Amino acid sequence: MAFAGTNISLSQPDITQKLTERIDDLKQKIAAWGKRIRRFTERSRRFNQNRLFQSDQKRLYKSLERPEVSGAGPGPDQANTVAFWRGLWSEPVNHSEGPWTEVVASQCASITPMDPLYFDS
Repeated sequence: MAFAGTNISLSQPDITQKLTERIDDLKQKIAAWGKRIRRFTERSRRFNQNRLFQSDQKRLYKSLERPEVSGAGPGPDQANTVAFWRGLWSEPVNHSEGPWTEVVASQCASITPMDPLYFDS
């Protein structure tokens, strides 16, 4: 048996179909677990907010005003970030244009441009 836990062996003629079906099943299971975790997280958050509302409304409203901090640790250094992007954007890049771009350009050459629209405010 080539794949443990399945009835799939490499000698079967319809192996790609069975593999595709198995992959789809696993993707569906992963999506279902993700939704289940998301539902649990939302329910837990609502439960804690309701309990906090009953016990200490002032603390609840303060916690709602503060944005939740996501991410771990401090952000990147501004100087390093600027240097990184400046290095990328300042260098000219020669893209290899395919022959299809010339075909599209020649087809679009006969199109007349639209007159500009003016809006009075």
